[in-house]
Amino acid sequence: MVNITGIDASLKTSILGHEFDLPFFISPFASASITNPAAEKGLIKESADHGALYIASQTSTLSLKEIGALKSDKQVIWQQVSLSNLDNELPSDMFKSIESAGMKAIVLTVDSVGDRTAYRPFLRLKDTSISRDPRYAFMTWEYYKELQTLTSLPVIPKGIQTVDDARKAIEFGAPAIFLSNHGGRSLDGSPSALEIAYEIHEKDPSIFEEIEVYADGGIRYGTDILKLLALGFRAVGLGQPFMYANLYSTAGVSRVFSLLGKEVTSSGANLGLPDIKDIDAPYVSLVL
Repeated sequence: MVNITGIDASLKTSILGHEFDLPFFISPFASASITNPAAEKGLIKESADHGALYIASQTSTLSLKEIGALKSDKQVIWQQVSLSNLDNELPSDMFKSIESAGMKAIVLTVDSVGDRTAYRPFLRLKDTSISRDPRYAFMTWEYYKELQTLTSLPVIPKGIQTVDDARKAIEFGAPAIFLSNHGGRSLDGSPSALEIAYEIHEKDPSIFEEIEVYADGGIRYGTDILKLLALGFRAVGLGQPFMYANLYSTAGVSRVFSLLGKEVTSSGANLGLPDIKDIDAPYVSLVL
């Protein structure tokens, strides 16, 4: 038996040099106005109130400028982007706008070339072709290197799904990586972040020591978060739980933050962890 009285305080996490109260955050998802007319306002506010990272989607209902204006003074928000080579130009102006809005990092979606399932006809969303248009099939590591020269902000590739690409990200100077299959929306059956992490542990485990690694996709419970933290992820993102919570405005979003935090700490306590950061890979067993 161990003393677990300090486990709540151990949730504090450093992400790219910024301090947060939680090791999980809101991942980017499009058009929050689907669930609430206030769109992303409640998500931004509650992220700040709970000391959590918020990642804004390129297809948010609110504009980049509006999101930047809603950001509290010390709040850290990252901006997700998906790029096309339609104009054969580098997105210099876009990156400058992201910097001007006060965002602290750019999250670059790199796996959006699948012919994803179409939205239902009654939904009218902007840019819904982003994932299935062939113009988005041009992403290479050489192109990523060019993008890094356009901004002083960290550019984080999101959608890494192989050990080789995780290693290449380090070689090309990525500040961090996202392991994600985006819920399998582009390619049904693609590996989850947990499965990719297991493969990294088998083939190149030092990756988790050399670079910050984040995960999202299919994460629903505090136990999911804890398993990923055990495998070496610095922090874990959730989209759908917060999207549904947004139906109930700030109260709903706040409730999800609180529930997830309690689930992480209570599960860690049941494992006999005095500190969440003490958890490591042997705590997780993968049965295929």
